[in-house]
Amino acid sequence: MEKRYKQTIMKYEPDADVLSWEVSRAPIDYAEEVGNVVVHFSKQGKPVLIEMLEASKLVKKADKLMQKPSHMFGINQLFP
Repeated sequence: MEKRYKQTIMKYEPDADVLSWEVSRAPIDYAEEVGNVVVHFSKQGKPVLIEMLEASKLVKKADKLMQKPSHMFGINQLFP
């Protein structure tokens, strides 16, 4: 499954359970990983590719939270 939004490409790879956003076509120089999120950067330090590992877990968690009134949760519940 792939969708294009202007320059951004969003793709889900079910075999790897990875959701990725290509936000730039610049060459990747390095990456940093924090929890289940990997951000690939250009030499200029700008994000090129963002990957969410174990994406299905985030979607399930977000689905549960969306069933609650919006004032009952914050972004820190998705990314503890």
